[in-house]
Amino acid sequence: MTSHQNTQTMKPATAAKKLGVYLEATPAEFREGVVSRAELNALQTDPPQWLQELRRNGPHPRPVVASRLGVSIAGLARGGITEPLTTEQIDALREERPEWLEREQATQAEVRKEAERIKQRNAERAKRTS
Repeated sequence: MTSHQNTQTMKPATAAKKLGVYLEATPAEFREGVVSRAELNALQTDPPQWLQELRRNGPHPRPVVASRLGVSIAGLARGGITEPLTTEQIDALREERPEWLEREQATQAEVRKEAERIKQRNAERAKRTS
């Protein structure tokens, strides 16, 4: 019995998600092919110029936009942001500080605080029962 290693591949959309880039902004050859695990690893360790440029300037997918603004993806939608944004647009929103952004950032801060409280409560319970 000989074992051979199958090459694990993924759709471009999956690879773009793992790379944190907006698929529609990637080069055509990336969007039209499949990406192997080895190719993905190579892109992550030694990103080509197009990937560096996308990560730096965008357009960025919603999870990246939400992270950079300190809000949830749902908070972006509530704020009316449904399209990918560039780094310049994200910076402009940070400077403008619209009311929806401040509200969503406060909500996100409360969510994080509550998650930390629950984590500590569970840790204390675990100590008592061990």
